[in-house]
Amino acid sequence: MKIALAQIDPTVGDFTGNLEKIIAFSRRAAAQGARLTVFSELAICGYPPADFLEKPSFLARCRAAVDELAAATRDLPTAVLAGVALPAGGETGKPAFNAAVLLDGGRVLLEQQKRLLPFYDVFDEQRYFAAARTQQVVELDGVRLAITICEDAWNDKNFWPRRLYTVDPMEELMRQRPELHINISSSPFWHSKPALRRRMLAAIALRDGIPVLMTNQVGGNDSLIFDGSSLAINGRGELIAQAAAFAEDLVVVDPFAAQPVAAPEENETSEAYHALVLGTRDYVRKCGFRQALVALSGGIDSALVAAIAKDALGAENAIGVGMPSPYSSTGSIDDSRRLAANLGIRFEVIGISGIFAGFNRALEPLFAGRQPDITEENIQPRIRGTLLMALSNKFGALVLTTGNKSEMAAGYCTLYGDMVGALAVIGDLVKTRVYAVCRWLNQNGEVIPQTILEKPPSAELRPGQKDTDSLPPYEVLDPIVEAYVERYEVPERIAAAYGFPLELVQQVVRLIERAEYKRQQAAPVLKVTAKSFGTGRRFPIAVKVQV
Repeated sequence: MKIALAQIDPTVGDFTGNLEKIIAFSRRAAAQGARLTVFSELAICGYPPADFLEKPSFLARCRAAVDELAAATRDLPTAVLAGVALPAGGETGKPAFNAAVLLDGGRVLLEQQKRLLPFYDVFDEQRYFAAARTQQVVELDGVRLAITICEDAWNDKNFWPRRLYTVDPMEELMRQRPELHINISSSPFWHSKPALRRRMLAAIALRDGIPVLMTNQVGGNDSLIFDGSSLAINGRGELIAQAAAFAEDLVVVDPFAAQPVAAPEENETSEAYHALVLGTRDYVRKCGFRQALVALSGGIDSALVAAIAKDALGAENAIGVGMPSPYSSTGSIDDSRRLAANLGIRFEVIGISGIFAGFNRALEPLFAGRQPDITEENIQPRIRGTLLMALSNKFGALVLTTGNKSEMAAGYCTLYGDMVGALAVIGDLVKTRVYAVCRWLNQNGEVIPQTILEKPPSAELRPGQKDTDSLPPYEVLDPIVEAYVERYEVPERIAAAYGFPLELVQQVVRLIERAEYKRQQAAPVLKVTAKSFGTGRRFPIAVKVQV
């Protein structure tokens, strides 16, 4: 039996567009001899639909879409397996089921509901979905199929040191003697996730002695990025098919006859870049825009964001804007101009020295007798933010913010200034990883000017300013941020692990806790690590933390 892994990029609520993709991919799969075409979790309605699931009209449209898909594929020789949300009925207390529907010849052969509903990190499925009470093997052409939905395959007691659920849906399904396990997923990307997913599914295949196929969603939806990387594994735990990462793809495989293939090479740096390009492209386009604005300061962060914008949207749709102040170095504009030339993007310059002087004159009577301080420093990024939003309004282009995870962690950013924008593209990359990605970009020729890579980081808001005036060196700051934010380690453990003074670690932790009010007003952050700011990280603002 040939089976197609149909890896598509759906949009939440775009039933017409999603169905068109599902039908088109099903036809392509049928032309390649596939008897079954498998799509991702909630592919029909888009994932994650969030509170749309509480709207009866949305769920009614889901049910109607299943009927439309059945009719549209009635004459195809391939059956279709796709995810959708379906009304749960009043007795469950939840509005919907997360379901997989198997269609063949215009008939519904199976509606399988998801059993394990994750409620951690970015997932809040227990808010919306009722859990399946039972699961059922289904036959297609005499082949017995066990169908699971994403998390249903993530509770193998032999693989995980600590299980999150008391039941394993595959144990129940294996008692029904299936010959093939098919998992439909919308599994978000973060560093090392594709390899983890592959190892986990291989362990399940080896344990149960039957092939495992997984189709995963690809694309960006708000902060989440889905890498695709759909795959097939034989009953010996060997990889036999692998779809592309970060792109739509169609892979046809016979799970009972295919030969093993090599696993793709892993490079976390390149994966991060491709993920951010995909996330930026989908965010801008799915929100109905074409162009993006990036404030180019001559620094490393804005350079990387500009490169991502160019690759995501095309050089013609990325606009760089330099806004020098009295404290900007000559090199800042020169470096920005060279970067724009390397990328082939438009570059405009708006000097803010006169505007800054006007602000100072207006405030002078109220500030009389007070020395200049961070107040005057922050006026400059707030002027820039206002200018960027004026350009955004006039030209219909989204502003991409340029702050990194290190700055957002420590609060080294200005509310309503450099934080102004629609999307925090690199808000989940610590500064040292920003440098690593930029060096990777330059491996085949200069993209990021070498002068940008070599200059000491500086906000250039006062004479001679350096980031290290306010923060520890990033080589010290970043391991603390990653340990405290991503792994929830305590200061004493961090200090001991890295050999840092405990007082320094505690100082950084205080900065992180104090800046929560800023982060909760920040643009959505594209998630590429296990724990990013924003989606999946929920902390109160008004707290008193003992460090």
